[in-house]
Order: sequence, then C-alpha cells, then structure tokens
Amino acid sequence: MARLVFTQQLRRFTETPEIDVSVARLRDALEAAFAINPRLRGYIVDEQGHLRVNVVIFIDGHPVDDRIGLSDSVMHAQHIHVLQALSGG
Repeated sequence: MARLVFTQQLRRFTETPEIDVSVARLRDALEAAFAINPRLRGYIVDEQGHLRVNVVIFIDGHPVDDRIGLSDSVMHAQHIHVLQALSGG
C-alpha cells in the first residue's frame, strides 16, 4: 500500500487529500484522489489526461517515467509525492 501525498504548494489552490492506495498504476492512485476532490484533477492533469508540465511526481524518490499514460507501477511503492514544479531564482 502506498501513501499518496500532495505538497503544500497545491494546497493553496484546493484541498489535497493524503490517502493510502492499494492499486497497480499511478493513474489509478490519482483517480482515487480525484474521486475525493474532483477539482484537484485540473491542477494535476491536462485536458488529455497527461501530467501537466508544472507537476512532478515521485514514486519512492524516483520521478515517473510515463507522464502521458501515467502507467508507472505503484503496486510495491511506499510513497507517491505529487509536487508543483517551481521556477525562479
């Protein structure tokens, strides 16, 4: 079971539930969070369902490989962190 966590930057815009998920793929984990707060979807994925360019997801400390299909395995993961990428200097 993996813990799905959204960073504080996203909490400025909408409620970001922290949930435990027991699913096979990243997309399924995200869908579980979207079911709790449908507004969250628009901040994470675009109209085609692809990960937005300003969002980064790490599974047990490793960045996701599939930003389009979100098919990365989370079956044996412990932590999934969703971050809003920040720019600036």
